[in-house]
Amino acid sequence: MNKSKIILLARELRKKQTPEEKLLWEELRNRRLNGLKFLRQHPIIYENDPNKGLLFFIADFYCAEKRLVIELDGKIHDFQKEYDANRDFILKQLNLRVLRIKNEELKDMKEVKRKILNC
Repeated sequence: MNKSKIILLARELRKKQTPEEKLLWEELRNRRLNGLKFLRQHPIIYENDPNKGLLFFIADFYCAEKRLVIELDGKIHDFQKEYDANRDFILKQLNLRVLRIKNEELKDMKEVKRKILNC
């Protein structure tokens, strides 16, 4: 996949946010959390494979200042632990920090924000 298609995919995902993503986005957007800038559905390209093109992940949320990827984990993540572990490994190889937040944790937004700030 080329870069312009990746960007289009990220835009489509922004239009189809989950309720949990919308909830957290309201807390992060417009530098509302300690002045930090967060992007949502942000593409992270990790390899340019000659046969497959660009290999990438789309992070739920990304803060460049903290080099932090935030992933919201719904029920589906209970069944894709190996995929998530591999993805986290690759992101850490890019010197990015990964914070996984279970959807249920959003009920205590104060604690979620504390976790984000402590990363």
